[in-house]
Amino acid sequence: MSSPRAAVIQFPGVNCEYEAARALGEVGLEAVVVRWNEGKDLLGRYAGFVLPGGFSYQDRVRGGVIASRDPVVDRLRQAADGGAPILGICNGAQILVEAALVPGWAGDRVETALAPNRIPGRTGYHCAWVEVRHTGALSFLQRTLEEGEVLPLPVAHGEGRFHSEERGFFAELLEAGQIPLQYADRSGAASESFPYCPNGSLLGAAALCNREGNVVAMMPHPERAAWLHQVPDQIPSRWASEKLRMSKGDPSGAGLFAAGPGRKILAAFAAAVKERCS
Repeated sequence: MSSPRAAVIQFPGVNCEYEAARALGEVGLEAVVVRWNEGKDLLGRYAGFVLPGGFSYQDRVRGGVIASRDPVVDRLRQAADGGAPILGICNGAQILVEAALVPGWAGDRVETALAPNRIPGRTGYHCAWVEVRHTGALSFLQRTLEEGEVLPLPVAHGEGRFHSEERGFFAELLEAGQIPLQYADRSGAASESFPYCPNGSLLGAAALCNREGNVVAMMPHPERAAWLHQVPDQIPSRWASEKLRMSKGDPSGAGLFAAGPGRKILAAFAAAVKERCS
């Protein structure tokens, strides 16, 4: 029996589509890289969709805005309305926000932004490993993550600050269960402060979802933490400790290809896709 199929949408300028597809294969999906202008029957061929990271259309105007106007996004909107799981990672998250697929309170009107990073003393692109905590929100991430569970994941972006002119709007989103991931400090508590929150996101939001929980837009890259060997040695995490233990106990290095923290995110998406196929 063939694996459930998910499409990884390749917009011009994205650069994480193949690593995303490879990581999705590790969680039991047949992930197919599909160009933004391929076919109109996406909904009939695939049960889930991933929008990967990169720089769609060179991030002209702002990240994700041009890609969000592509006709393929109209088909993704139809898929979302029909309950299909959709995961946007980094630039993919920017596209989902610009397309008003998240948080999705006001139809086609864009309600929030992924604004330029706010970093003390400097501006621009920022790469780092951070920790995110699962809030227990209603998204498909509930399938593999416990409330309060903390995962180390990498970020790499210049416009990653979930923002609204009305701070109270994010409080409403949190109350409604639409902020499934928040940046966390060393104690595991949500943080808006640098360096734990790498970009100044309101309420430390690292991800948003729609009301139904089947569309998730997240800035950290789970596909870059899908294997244990990708976790840096120096971060204070049980995953780094496990990597060290594996490297010492297995001279072949095979143990370093065990599941990393990002795979829990991808496994949650895969579980939602498989459920849709059952």
